[in-house]
Amino acid sequence: MKTLELYREPSTDMGTKGDLMLGDKVVCKMLEPPWRDNVTNISCIPPGRYEVEYLAVSASGKYKDVYYIKDAMQHVKAIVSRDGVLIHKGNWAGDVSLGYKSDSEACQLPCMGYTVDENRQLMGYDSATAMQAIHEAVGRSSFILEVYGV
Repeated sequence: MKTLELYREPSTDMGTKGDLMLGDKVVCKMLEPPWRDNVTNISCIPPGRYEVEYLAVSASGKYKDVYYIKDAMQHVKAIVSRDGVLIHKGNWAGDVSLGYKSDSEACQLPCMGYTVDENRQLMGYDSATAMQAIHEAVGRSSFILEVYGV
């Protein structure tokens, strides 16, 4: 099973940027919600090692061709269960309680890079291409995700 590593930058109210790596190669960029103390449906997930499973359709049926991030494989002190976290297409991952747009309720959004929209909010772009890059890196199969930072 392949291992991808996500190296995050410091979190902001507009989201958490990161590089998704396979070895020394950047597969794509990632955008996640801000760190909010691991609160379900609000915060990005904590650093750790996760098993990720490919799903043709998410459990809710809302998303197709996604990856499901399972609970942490190694215990992280004070971690709470984080069910339903996906890697799926999207552009914004801001803190909605502060008025920012978000396509994510704690999910990871692949992108090819970052820009700002007309409201000066951080956003990822070309999410479909980035998702394809993940498919090319690991196939439509399970992999290990090691998350660093935040």
